[in-house]
Amino acid sequence: TPGFFSFNVSGGRCERCKGEGFERLEMYFFEDLFVKCEECDGKRYGPEALKITYRGKNIHDILEMTVDEAVQFFSKEEYIRSKLAIMQEIALGYLRLGQSATTLSGGEAQRLKICAELGSTKKKTGLMYILDEPTVGLHYRDVLALLKVLRRLVDEGNTVVVIEHNLDVVSVADWVVDLGPEGGPEGGNIVFEGPPEKLIFCSDSHTGRYLKEEGYRIETLSQFVYN
Repeated sequence: TPGFFSFNVSGGRCERCKGEGFERLEMYFFEDLFVKCEECDGKRYGPEALKITYRGKNIHDILEMTVDEAVQFFSKEEYIRSKLAIMQEIALGYLRLGQSATTLSGGEAQRLKICAELGSTKKKTGLMYILDEPTVGLHYRDVLALLKVLRRLVDEGNTVVVIEHNLDVVSVADWVVDLGPEGGPEGGNIVFEGPPEKLIFCSDSHTGRYLKEEGYRIETLSQFVYN
């Protein structure tokens, strides 16, 4: 059963480390040390669970795979492959399947939640998603891929609110609310509210000026995201 492979309950997990893969050594005068569990060698599972294999791989081997590797490995399992493909699409293909959620950055965690929504068997509509700078650290191509995914959420009848400084995101928004004109005590005012193609004509908006100076082709980017 699926519960047999859970780290949270007894069964297939290593009972010595309780499925952690490591043990904590208490140091009285220094910070505690975390060392690999000698019982499972850091694999987190007991021998009975590790005996079970799929296409020559046990549960530890599979959890060590990246999403990109797992898409290939499960290519004939459409249900699994389709879920993983969403993570690829949203630029999370490098994550390991067994990676702890506590090691994810804020942007990765936000995108992973988006994947969960898109991968849901029951389509959700009428929801509002609020994302705080989800493009931080992403390559330009990954930003465009993320924008297409966000557009899909909108097309399914949801509202997506993004707090963002990335001009690529601003330029393809349906509606922009620009706060300013400066930061801190000199900001906090709505200097513009409307579609991005009109933002470039707002003399009080630094964002609009940068969009205009950088020569952002709003129409071209919009065609990519909307198609």
